[in-house]
Amino acid sequence: MKRWLWLGLFGLIACKDKPPPTQAAQVCPGTSEESLPSTAKAELTQATEDVLVTFKPRASAMSAAVATTDFAAGLERSGAIVKHRFPRLRTVSARMTPAALAALKNNPDVESVEPNRPVHALGLSPGLPPTSLMGVTARNTVGHVGEYTEGLKMVQAPQVWDANNDGVLDDGRPTGAGITVCVIDSGWDNRQPELQAAYAGGKDFVDNDDEPLDQKVDVAGNVTWGGGHGTHVAGTIAAQLAAGGHVLPGQDPNGVVGVAPGVSLLIARVLDVKGNGSTADVIAAVQWCHDQHAQIASLSLGSPEPSDKEKAVFEAVWEGGTKPTSMLSIAASGNAGSDDPAQSQPISYPAAYDTVMAVGAVDMTGKHASFSQYGPQLSVVGPGVNVLSSVIIDSASYADISSGGARFPSTPLEYTGVGSYTGRLVNCGVGDSIHACGTEATCDGFVAYVDRGGGVFFEDKARNAIQAGARAVIIGNNDGDDGAGNFTLTNPSRIWVPTSSVSLVSAQTIKGLFGEQVTVDVNGVDYQRETGTSMATPHVSGVAALVWSSRPSLTAQQVRTVLENTSKRDDSPGVPLHDDKFGWGLVQALDAINKAATLPASTP
Repeated sequence: MKRWLWLGLFGLIACKDKPPPTQAAQVCPGTSEESLPSTAKAELTQATEDVLVTFKPRASAMSAAVATTDFAAGLERSGAIVKHRFPRLRTVSARMTPAALAALKNNPDVESVEPNRPVHALGLSPGLPPTSLMGVTARNTVGHVGEYTEGLKMVQAPQVWDANNDGVLDDGRPTGAGITVCVIDSGWDNRQPELQAAYAGGKDFVDNDDEPLDQKVDVAGNVTWGGGHGTHVAGTIAAQLAAGGHVLPGQDPNGVVGVAPGVSLLIARVLDVKGNGSTADVIAAVQWCHDQHAQIASLSLGSPEPSDKEKAVFEAVWEGGTKPTSMLSIAASGNAGSDDPAQSQPISYPAAYDTVMAVGAVDMTGKHASFSQYGPQLSVVGPGVNVLSSVIIDSASYADISSGGARFPSTPLEYTGVGSYTGRLVNCGVGDSIHACGTEATCDGFVAYVDRGGGVFFEDKARNAIQAGARAVIIGNNDGDDGAGNFTLTNPSRIWVPTSSVSLVSAQTIKGLFGEQVTVDVNGVDYQRETGTSMATPHVSGVAALVWSSRPSLTAQQVRTVLENTSKRDDSPGVPLHDDKFGWGLVQALDAINKAATLPASTP
């Protein structure tokens, strides 16, 4: 839920350019609006195309790196903008005009040209934006079993490192320690306490720097945080015991713990704040992860189309899976699946490549998730429905409305202010003007009750109440089938106060409280449930890290084989060992580790 931190009513500004209201003289001080700098930067550029250009092998004695630099320089002389150079692939990524691209067809040094196709995050329920900085914390070995999520239990992770289920990591048991997992995604929030101890470094391939934060900073210095996709994925792998972020009421105060809380985490940012990226950045990130000696790369992203150069880089880092430098790549199968095979899309790339483990999703009962793409390339499945994990700090919201000990279920409006206010409840009708709250409204503050409807936008209802002096707003829904609703204030504004909606039934009770003291409490939390094969993939990556940390001498191929051979499947007579929707089955950490322990050291 998007919202802004509510800082009070005085001396604040908002972000919409609107003429002052006609009742300007009656507007409470500090509630007038002014424009905020836009976070969008207009870019006027000549029409260009993004491509991957591969040059032919050169017979000269120059090195691959020198040859690639030389070829890239030639493209730049023709007006191209070169972003990446991939000497091992004899390829560069470049942006050029259609005319320059057409000229490449006559360039005798060019072997092939392919689009730098887009890639996307593969989560169905993206997180949302937020707000500060925290210091690095030490790893904890003592927490609480309330941190063990449903998905964690489904893949047997706690059985590996907390056999007696006491909330304490068992001495000498595999936790992922000594293993490096590289998360290729949207970056992370460095303020998230669940991830700070595991973080071992990163690189931002979107902004070309070494700070892979899931954010955009415009020319005016305004910061926009992304959806938190990478932070959610990373938390499923490596969240720490007793890290203690802000949680929803009823959740364990220590937060959650990851499948492999002992791993070292590398973050490679290739997706922007909207969850979009490019093939070239994925290729560069895969190479970087491999160069940083990561044993596992986790990719909760994909594209419906293959790429020859992308396929080549995954083959290069796999190296047959038998060399000490081999990296195991694990990727999401995609969310365009359907129970109707005619409507279901095949497995996304890179998951569909032979050298990548393709991961599908099941729900918390182990049933196939209908959105999960499937096919013969599917390797295994993991929990991918309503998975609880870490997100951008304060990016998820909850609301609590109470009076005299009674509580009312409510839903915070998108872009609501965050904070708590207790005051006298005032009837503001449908909120169609600053006068709607009547003579009960004062600039000293009150809680405004506003009915849905009347042809008035929610943002206008809230603005009118705020300018009349409201320090919190309750929206009463008029649709009995719509519960508390899921409404928006349309645009971020720093005049917004805590604003939440209630159901038709609750609204009828609340209307009987006019004149009474009512509390509206809207707070941000650091954890959120999300759905998608993006959420299943890090479960598998974490299990792979546990297996590898139990036997560091294993090869990447051995780890993959153990995961597939010990996955939970339907062993009923007549059911094939491999199923297009489940692959080899649901990964099982304890079973895989026990199997790995029986492998002879010389097993190829």
